[in-house]
Amino acid sequence: MSDTRDGTMSDTPKIRLRGVRKSFGSKVVLDGVDLDIRAGHSMVILGGSGSGKSVTLKCVLGLIPPDSGLIEIDGRDVASLSRMEREAVNDRIGMLFQNGALFDSLPVWENVCFKLLAQGRLSRSKARDKAAEVLAQVGLAPSVGDLSPSELSGGMQKRVGLARAIAAEPDIIFFDEPTTGLDPIMGAVIDGLIVDVVKRLGATAVSITHDMASARRIGDDAAMIHKGQIIWRGGAHSLGETGNAMVDQFARGEREGPIQMELRR
Repeated sequence: MSDTRDGTMSDTPKIRLRGVRKSFGSKVVLDGVDLDIRAGHSMVILGGSGSGKSVTLKCVLGLIPPDSGLIEIDGRDVASLSRMEREAVNDRIGMLFQNGALFDSLPVWENVCFKLLAQGRLSRSKARDKAAEVLAQVGLAPSVGDLSPSELSGGMQKRVGLARAIAAEPDIIFFDEPTTGLDPIMGAVIDGLIVDVVKRLGATAVSITHDMASARRIGDDAAMIHKGQIIWRGGAHSLGETGNAMVDQFARGEREGPIQMELRR
């Protein structure tokens, strides 16, 4: 059983994938992905470049349709939802993009509350107050809200991106390579903030990353995808000592092992 956001217990995974397949032309990217993500827990999905982890995330988000297979959120087949129902599901999802994806033409406070403003859920005056509140949760002063994204360091941009991801208090949050481009100390800071906000919201978190230190810090569970299939799932704390030769090679960054670089032809 897993703990849901309202404190009740449920056997239903927050997100379930069964036999998910996706090809682009002749290239098979997902080849029958099976994965359960527990409600209220943090799942880290690992895999090399081109392994299919980003496409998996995009299929769950509904950005691209799978060719076949089942994707459920809270036990509901998302493919069977009406457009309005799918939008309602997406309203409960937050996203921290790899490169921040902040709007350069908007000040930070508008970036943070962009979704709430666009949906008419807050007035502009209340949005400024909300932005200051959420920025404080990621360790930024209210004055940062008046800056433009171009005035921020990489670490500050990640914090603002995180603030935007949590501003609407989602119950599912996706993190796309959250520590990419950051030095080790700032990466650890961002990981700590992720753990704190996910715990405070009681949210389910799904992260894709190459960073093993980050994966161990933010993950309860971990799964590795290789050639479009989940080849291992277990506790994030065990990465590097799983007993699975592929997973351990990847986690340790070893050149020699069952995973070999493929030459482009």
